[in-house]
Amino acid sequence: MIQFLKPFIVSLSALLLGIPTPYLLAQEQHEWETVFGRINVEVLDHSEAYARLDESIEQIGHRLTGSPNGEKAEQYVYDLLKSYGFSDVSFQPFSTNGWAREYLNLQVGTPGSMQPLSAVALASTPASANVTAELVDLGNGLESDYLANSEIARGKIVLAALNLLPNTPPGTKNLHRSAKAALAMKYGAKGVILFNSVSGGTLLTGTASITGELLPIPAVCVGLEDGHRLKERIAMGGQQATIAMRNKTGTMNARNVIARIAGSELPNEKIVVGGHLDSWDLAQGAVDNGLGAFSIVDMARTFKALGIAPKRTIEFVLFMGEEQGLLGSKTYVRQALADGSIDQIRFMLNFDMTNDPKSFYANLVDSKGLFEKIGHVVSTIDTTFKNNFTAQVGLYSDHQPFMLQGIPTGGANDGTLSREALNCYHADCDNLELVNEQEMKNTVRFSSMLIYGLANAPEIPIKRLSDTDIKQLMLDNNLEEALRIGGDWRWD
Repeated sequence: MIQFLKPFIVSLSALLLGIPTPYLLAQEQHEWETVFGRINVEVLDHSEAYARLDESIEQIGHRLTGSPNGEKAEQYVYDLLKSYGFSDVSFQPFSTNGWAREYLNLQVGTPGSMQPLSAVALASTPASANVTAELVDLGNGLESDYLANSEIARGKIVLAALNLLPNTPPGTKNLHRSAKAALAMKYGAKGVILFNSVSGGTLLTGTASITGELLPIPAVCVGLEDGHRLKERIAMGGQQATIAMRNKTGTMNARNVIARIAGSELPNEKIVVGGHLDSWDLAQGAVDNGLGAFSIVDMARTFKALGIAPKRTIEFVLFMGEEQGLLGSKTYVRQALADGSIDQIRFMLNFDMTNDPKSFYANLVDSKGLFEKIGHVVSTIDTTFKNNFTAQVGLYSDHQPFMLQGIPTGGANDGTLSREALNCYHADCDNLELVNEQEMKNTVRFSSMLIYGLANAPEIPIKRLSDTDIKQLMLDNNLEEALRIGGDWRWD
């Protein structure tokens, strides 16, 4: 009788102490503390995350989707996971509108006095273009900038800021570069020049297409200083621009890489641990997203090294094509919808430029109790873990296709990236020197603990949202405009 009553007594005590149930039973807390301690030692002593990122950069370089380098990166990670003892590793292939830069010439000035300007093409721009038109300043490139004069951009080349300008009214919500390109096309522009927010002439690349389809107009990026000089010259009147470009385009193949540990008790409940392996081609892609991708690979290594047999199935997924419009994660979700396995996914954890986290987050506030419980045990292992749970909802990373199907999403955050690393986002300076090995270890060990907690919780009380609830979540987080521009708003 005493043994029968013990779980009830522990749960009642937890309730009286204000600790959420049903996730806190004494034996479960002890199990988590034991396993988290083993994870901690394994990662601190044997992590390969930084070394494997370094090795991949040395052997491969960038990891552009659809390129020979991208294919090498897919195979490298597949072979690495096999070497860690995964028997269930697979490729998930998909086709994409491939794109690679070949030639760009941007010139700005007055007729008869055009000067070349340093620039990079944004991805998914045309295979070839040669456009000359008046240059017009559209400020932040938001719809509000066009509405004052809906014809201002027609037949012109638009100049706009990537980030919000200093004099922007408080509370203004910025848009992704691809949404700004879409707005320029909507209002009849013949080309787009976006300027970076980072000083020193840093050039930023990235997709200019929300859907992954090639744009009909050229879109390029210039540095901060050049952008402001162009604004001044436009204000004086009579500026025009010529954008001549050639890019390699056409159908190209890519593959997600999936490593699976089958659940020992609840094999039909799944935790997806994902992040994108692909990168842009201007640099090494060490921060975006070598940080996340090779941390995930090392989380998988850690589970295998410790012989962890989770109650729920865990899939470690390295997505390709994120930078071209979440192509790999959309493929995964589309296939899960087709085969019915979408209902098995209880949580999707996304690691995109995650570095040195100190807390966990999720898109649904209902996750708070479980995530804080896991975080509390983490903080007993390492007191630097703050366990400040936040509920946050955003777009433009591989969690998005899952979230739009109502699947709870989350991950690790409250971390730090150096100013140098942030300034090199999508830029020609994203190199290994920006990555800190110990901070990668922190990502691996704390995130592995979160994965274990979710995979072994007696119950995950957070359920998949209904379509009505998904719509409300998007409205509550002011995401309707961005989803409409991207063609992902389905609630009309």
